Amino acid sequence: MKKFNFKINGNNYEVKIDSLEDDLASVQVNGIAYSVELEKKSSVTKTPKLVRSVAVPTTDSSQSIAKTSNPSAPKGGGTIKSPLPGVILKLHVKVGDTVNLSQELITLEAMKMENSIQADKAGVVEAIHFNTNDAVMEGDVLITIK
Repeated sequence: MKKFNFKINGNNYEVKIDSLEDDLASVQVNGIAYSVELEKKSSVTKTPKLVRSVAVPTTDSSQSIAKTSNPSAPKGGGTIKSPLPGVILKLHVKVGDTVNLSQELITLEAMKMENSIQADKAGVVEAIHFNTNDAVMEGDVLITIK
């Protein structure tokens, strides 16, 4: 378990603590095993275990309002929101471009990784709300598609 080196009155002692339960310790001093009774009850410090609930990331301001449209939903206008905070590295479309489902729209750098933001609907790019090198927050509207 633990190993200590002591020097007492010029003599060297190598002490190993094998186990420690309540007020009884099993130790070895220079290779000889001893059972030692402690005057005061000893407690072994345990590292607490952190238990966290599972967090599901979302950019929805309200759970009843979806951040993007469902691909199987009726086609029409909508917005593409940033799924996480980051910096826009590259815009792959411009206003007036026709986009298809799953077409790459933006490359977003977040946490030192490049993320491809793709279209979840087909349509025409109506507005681009940020430029290259702009910082965006989670849930910011990046592109409006009509």
